[in-house]
Amino acid sequence: MWRSIKYEEVYLHAYKSVAETRAGIGRYLSVYNSRRPHSSLDRKTPDQAYFNALPAISAAA
Repeated sequence: MWRSIKYEEVYLHAYKSVAETRAGIGRYLSVYNSRRPHSSLDRKTPDQAYFNALPAISAAA
């Protein structure tokens, strides 16, 4: 994940302040987790993989 943040966000933007950097990385993480499918998760987003698995975990407990 950190490699993705570096190459797809940080290296592509010339941030002028820490606040701007935090906002940019925050937006990137939002897209990374909610809109970007991952091959290791069977083309699901991390949010889909995690939140869809929660009811099954809760039912087992």
